[in-house]
Amino acid sequence: MASTSVTLTLPVLPLDDEVVLPGMVVPLDLSDAEVRAAVEAAQAAAGSGKPRVLLVPRVDGKYAGIGVLGTVEQVGRLSDGDPGALIRGRGRVRIGAGTTGPGAALWVEGETVDEQVPDPLPGAVAELVKEYKALATSWLKKRGAWQVVDRVQQIEGVSALADNSGYSPFLTVAQKVELLETTDPVARLKLAIKALSDHLAEQDVAESIAKDVQDGVDKQQREFLLRRQLEAVRKELRELNGEKEGEESDDYRARVEAADLPEKVREAALKEVEKLERSSDQSPEGSWIRTWLDTVLELPWNERTEDEYDIRGARAVLDAEHAGLSDVKDRITEYLAVRKRRSERGMGVIGGRRGGAVLALVGPPGVGKTSLGESVAHAMGREFVRVALGGVRDEAEIRGHRRTYVGALPGRIVRAIKEAGSMNPVVLLDEIDKVGSDFRGDPAAALLEVLDPAQNHTFRDHYLEVELDLSDVVFLATANVLEAIPEALADRMELVRLDGYTEDEKIVIARDHLLPRQLERAGLAADEVVLEEAALRKLAGEYTREAGVRTLERSLARLLRKVASQHELGERDLPLTIAADDLRALIGRPHHVPESAQDPAERRTAVPGVATGLAVTGAGGDVLFVEASLADPETGAAGLTLTGQLGDVMKESAQIALSFLRSHGAELELPVADLKDRGVHIHFPAGAVPKDGPSAGITMTTALASLLSGRQVRTDVAMTGEVSLTGRVLPIGGVKQKLLAAHRAGLTTVIIPKRNEADLDDVPAEVLEGLEVHPVTDVRQVLELALAQAEVAAVAA
Repeated sequence: MASTSVTLTLPVLPLDDEVVLPGMVVPLDLSDAEVRAAVEAAQAAAGSGKPRVLLVPRVDGKYAGIGVLGTVEQVGRLSDGDPGALIRGRGRVRIGAGTTGPGAALWVEGETVDEQVPDPLPGAVAELVKEYKALATSWLKKRGAWQVVDRVQQIEGVSALADNSGYSPFLTVAQKVELLETTDPVARLKLAIKALSDHLAEQDVAESIAKDVQDGVDKQQREFLLRRQLEAVRKELRELNGEKEGEESDDYRARVEAADLPEKVREAALKEVEKLERSSDQSPEGSWIRTWLDTVLELPWNERTEDEYDIRGARAVLDAEHAGLSDVKDRITEYLAVRKRRSERGMGVIGGRRGGAVLALVGPPGVGKTSLGESVAHAMGREFVRVALGGVRDEAEIRGHRRTYVGALPGRIVRAIKEAGSMNPVVLLDEIDKVGSDFRGDPAAALLEVLDPAQNHTFRDHYLEVELDLSDVVFLATANVLEAIPEALADRMELVRLDGYTEDEKIVIARDHLLPRQLERAGLAADEVVLEEAALRKLAGEYTREAGVRTLERSLARLLRKVASQHELGERDLPLTIAADDLRALIGRPHHVPESAQDPAERRTAVPGVATGLAVTGAGGDVLFVEASLADPETGAAGLTLTGQLGDVMKESAQIALSFLRSHGAELELPVADLKDRGVHIHFPAGAVPKDGPSAGITMTTALASLLSGRQVRTDVAMTGEVSLTGRVLPIGGVKQKLLAAHRAGLTTVIIPKRNEADLDDVPAEVLEGLEVHPVTDVRQVLELALAQAEVAAVAA
């Protein structure tokens, strides 16, 4: 089809930030110089016809590439009285080069745009026309423009229908320019449909939001009206009953002024009362302020219990309620003695700080750390509060929540003081090594201020936001593993180790504390069941093997339940005295028979290559066996194999032990040639338990030396110590726990590093009496003490 485009020469009428599409009729203000110049130029060149101008959008000083041919329909005055012209858009014109013409306007040459649309319309285009008319009708009905609906429905041409969207007020200038410059009518109609559908979707969302807001406002208005009515009804009832009218805020003001509060706390509380007086009953802030004031008024700001300064009496209370644990008892006695002397000299407060204490009780489970806290409070005459920290992961649990949060509460420390009812309680921070951390913060970091004697006299809880003096509180923290406590936190506490009980101490605890408690729980009188001391000793030594006494108490409970059930069944008469030989019939065979009580041929060290070591676990000290073997040179390659779930440090200790024996084999008269061609395997039984640390160094060296020499390791010997490449025995930790474990296991000889000899002062005297302890400095001394003599080994073989 041939093109029907026509070239025109027209004056330019620029439209700043406005667009006119073909078919639109718009009034223009002739007070604008450029508009007036274009219209006057068109009138001068028109002759007898209607003046014609080129309407061109101008955005940010730039002209569009396509304009609209417009005819000046009428010149007159606008509604505001200014001169104006009514112009109708006729068709698109592609702008060409500039030219000259009459008047002061800018003249350009342009070519009309030929828009061809097939007739009849294809099915897809007809569907677009139908969709646009439906959307436009929906939008016009929402605006109440019913008279325009019929006009839109009567438009048949695709181009005219698309250009009709130019009247839409929601279209931006950029969208209108895009419609102007899109010469394909079908593409232009698609753009119009998209813009109109997007606007309708946004309008639906806006209407939904507006409805929700209006519903909320209506609800608040109803609530306000009902509350005012309720207030009026209450006022009438008070007048009817002759009650005096008063405001709640007046009550809080009176309570604050009557309370015995520190000056700064009183000022903060009165400020909150003033806020409460200014707030309305409907304000949520009023509820927060009342909760805060209740918390502040319930705290015992100036309440303190008097300490018991009878030092001997306090020590007697501690001895009566707990056997052993002399370190803790000594520390509490020292604290009370210092408090007494400071009180006598009027030195209760020094530098704004009182004489509190922060102790960390570290030891295996079941040794009485938690119950000891209550005994300390009893001995000192103070209130006792327990704060469980196991599994706490939120920093706000310690320091409280900010008051901006709904349901905010003070932290556990403030709640503990409130519960105690005094400012100087004994606060037990239980399981401080089980504190975790996550995205909510690190509770251990929040405890730094609480447990620092130099800072805790000005502790600030996030909820209270006033200073709270914790310097008179005795904090007792309990933990099973010291390494799990952050170093900065551990540095602020005085460490007291509870390494476990000796067998004699367990018997005293069982006789004086556990047995009476379990007799009561089993419904038995003290004279109905009597346990001989030999039976208690066998229970502690052979039925349990632990640092504490929890398993011992469970064994006693099981024993007494069995006696009670047999008596009810008529199988046993009461009263009953239980001897050591009666235990097997009542609760079965013992589970932990000492090595010394076993047949020599059945002991683990009955063959060369097995040595007995000592280790420290989370449950206290324990006995650790090391087994070594050599592989047949024909079945395996030379090398070292380690099994038993060992850590890197323990693996390195095995390498050091093997290297020492290879380099000093001739000196020790060992056949080290076997080590070159045969693989060495070292195994630590109880493979499911992770093991690490350097203290098994001399034990692995002894096991390998026993294997190579064919000499057994003495069954009564246990050892612990780190070994160096030169054969030096280096110091280790946990000596007390390890010696207690050796004593429980029935061993009689223990080898330790010479540099750990000072640690023997911490070991109970009865344990040292039952052990022969050999401090050594060199592995050669270890081998002389641990390996059986050659002739003895030969006889045993």
